[in-house]
Amino acid sequence: MPNAKSNRFIKHLTMRFFLFKIKERIRYNVIIEWYNFLSIFGKKQRVVPHIVSIEKTIAWIMERKASVSRFGDGELLLIGGDPIGFQQSDSKLSKRLIEVLESDLPNHIVCLSDAFIHLDRYNRRARRFWNAHFYLYGYLWDRHLQTAKVYGNTFMTRPYMDYADKSQAKQWFRLLKQLWHGRDIVFIEGEKSRLGIGNDLFDNVASVQRILCPSTSAFSQYDMIFEEASKLGKEKLILIALGPTATVLAHDLCLAGYQAIDVGHIDIEYEWFKIGAKHKVNIKSKYVNEVVGGDSVVTLEEDIYQSQVIKKLT
Repeated sequence: MPNAKSNRFIKHLTMRFFLFKIKERIRYNVIIEWYNFLSIFGKKQRVVPHIVSIEKTIAWIMERKASVSRFGDGELLLIGGDPIGFQQSDSKLSKRLIEVLESDLPNHIVCLSDAFIHLDRYNRRARRFWNAHFYLYGYLWDRHLQTAKVYGNTFMTRPYMDYADKSQAKQWFRLLKQLWHGRDIVFIEGEKSRLGIGNDLFDNVASVQRILCPSTSAFSQYDMIFEEASKLGKEKLILIALGPTATVLAHDLCLAGYQAIDVGHIDIEYEWFKIGAKHKVNIKSKYVNEVVGGDSVVTLEEDIYQSQVIKKLT
């Protein structure tokens, strides 16, 4: 049994780690603010992609039974060779992401963040982030995007927090639920993601199964993850929440005859929507990589959750 001295030591380490994370967050915000300011004088994007609305993106998926790969700032950083918080840089992953970004399959949609123009739709935090991002990494988008191609909208899975006007979120979530209505679904997710646990986002499905994967650097287990996914029946809808690994996996499963959708942070966005959050906050029962302390998870509905797990690759 731990004694009082060891308990104090653990509390001390926990507080030091928490303060370190706060310090890093403040440093991050200062850097973002600086590059946001510099972006005023930066060059404009050479390629401004044609990105359709959230409604049109969902309609496309419904009509074609299409698979979806999403590209945001994290995927682009990895393409450029930089790591992100939950995925180490990997030359193979970088090449695969480029391959998917430049792909053109009839039943597969490449989605981009709809932030290249008209940033007034988003809140101040989102506007300054994207201004800074394009100042630093716009050249990489220019290198890999195509002016003649039509892209889906990656904010289909982030329809709440970053918007200045959040009144459309309810309608967007209603449309999203149609994608899996009455379907047998399989979540391929990080071991702490726990999609749908504690909310009603997926209450309209026929059945749920789960394949659990590492919460960080999942691409290191890519071959094993793809092999397990390939054992599933092709009538199942596969929903993937696995960071940049999901971007590649949805493409490859599409080629293998599955419908697979990279749903990213949709569950966390729904949780924020349900509580009316005005900024990103912890959800105690879910892994939230974007919030300090978001990796501490309190389990809920554990019996239901464990009964749905068909494979653990963690």
